[in-house]
Amino acid sequence: MDVKANSLYQEMQSMIGQTRLPVNELQPSNGLQPTNEINTSASDFSSMLKHAVDGVNNIQHEAKSMQQRFEMGDANLSLAEVMLAKEKSGIAFEATVQVRNKVLEAYKTIMNMPV
Repeated sequence: MDVKANSLYQEMQSMIGQTRLPVNELQPSNGLQPTNEINTSASDFSSMLKHAVDGVNNIQHEAKSMQQRFEMGDANLSLAEVMLAKEKSGIAFEATVQVRNKVLEAYKTIMNMPV
């Protein structure tokens, strides 16, 4: 199992980069606001968030499965592989919790802004 220290951070950065739109896509070319344009950013964000949470969930299930197989005496797994999988799942979960905390903090800040 190959574990890189910055792989989770790089994945999060690439997901952020995918959500950004170029400046010329935000402004209509004729100067008028389009009336029939559908805002897909909410659905894109929700699908991105669901994909990220599902990824963390899959990592945790894989680590749990490896742990159970090791405990049952699977000779194909070493203790080091199981420990790396458990640490990777723990780091992924902690990163998810930190992202949640930042989103809630941003939401509270926005809600407290005067109009």
